[in-house]
This record gives sequence, C-alpha cells and structure tokens, in this order.
Amino acid sequence: MGNLRSVEKALEKVGATVKVTRDPDEVRRADAVVLPGVGAFGDAMNNLEKRGLVDVIRDEVRSGKPFLGICLGLDLLFEESDEYGRHRGLGLLPGRVELLPTDKKIPHIGWNQAFIQKESRLLAGVPDGSFFYFVHSYAVVPQREADILCITEYGCRFVSAVEHENIAAFQFHPEKSSSIGLTILKNFTI
Repeated sequence: MGNLRSVEKALEKVGATVKVTRDPDEVRRADAVVLPGVGAFGDAMNNLEKRGLVDVIRDEVRSGKPFLGICLGLDLLFEESDEYGRHRGLGLLPGRVELLPTDKKIPHIGWNQAFIQKESRLLAGVPDGSFFYFVHSYAVVPQREADILCITEYGCRFVSAVEHENIAAFQFHPEKSSSIGLTILKNFTI
C-alpha cells in the first residue's frame, strides 16, 4: 500500500530485477521478498489476507528466503498493533506496534538519524548516525533486544530498524533516502 513504485525504481537502480505482484505463486518463485507499505496496519493486514498472501509470506520467510520490510512492512512483521484498534500482524517477530510515545508532532515526517546497534551486512558502507527519511506515527517494540538493528531519537528513543536471521526491516524509507538509502537496498540485493 502506498510506496510500491518508488521502491521498485530504487531497487532497479541498484541492479535488482523487480516484479511487483499480488500473486502468491510469484511470491513463492521470488529469490527475495520486499514488503513496502504506507497506510494503516489493519487495512494492510486485511489486504494481505484477501489476496491470500499472509500464509505465503509467513511460509517464505520461515523457509529462509531473504525478506525486507519498509515502513508499514516493518510493522506488519510483529504480532500485533494498536493502530485504530487491536490488529494481529504476521507474527514473524515477537513484539508489538504502538503509537510513537513522543510529545513532538505526529506523524514524524522528515530526515532523522539512525544509530546502529549491531553489525549487519545491510549496513555495510552506512555510517552510524546517517540521516534517513521517515514518515510514521507508530513504532515497533520488539520483545528481543537482539533483533534491534537501529534506534532513532524523536522526543523519545524508538526502534528504527530490526534484523533477525533472514528478516530485515526499516521504519524509514531507504528508497527516499538518497544514496545512503540506496546503499542499504544494494546490500540487500547482493
């Protein structure tokens, strides 16, 4: 929902062959899965369910296929969200999604820094404290501290990236974050 074309163009720019699809069989045939998204958690889960993609995504991620979530695609990985009611997520990572606990203006829109919490091949060539483009009102709260890849400050500390085995996801938009964002996407494709 939302940012498919910009993600597609950014991945193509770094040399990936991209197929935008709603077809569960195409997802199964893919070498890797990217789940971008902008919008409401519950609506996104309903759309995935209607298209028969929830179990396919779960199965493909659990099989070890590389997975990249962007913005809402990060949030959907978790067990539940309280955005506009309580909604079940994909449940691929333990934790939940909550309203960003800040006294600053929400949504958080614009450039902000991401501080690296652990090494990752996806962040090769990305300096700690690099600026990325954000648009969000909710933040993930992982149960496992080991899953936290980056944090960001916006009147509070929040998790801005996670990584666990073959799963990586970013609250910010790499596809809209200039050359540093493209570095992350390039690292994902190699």
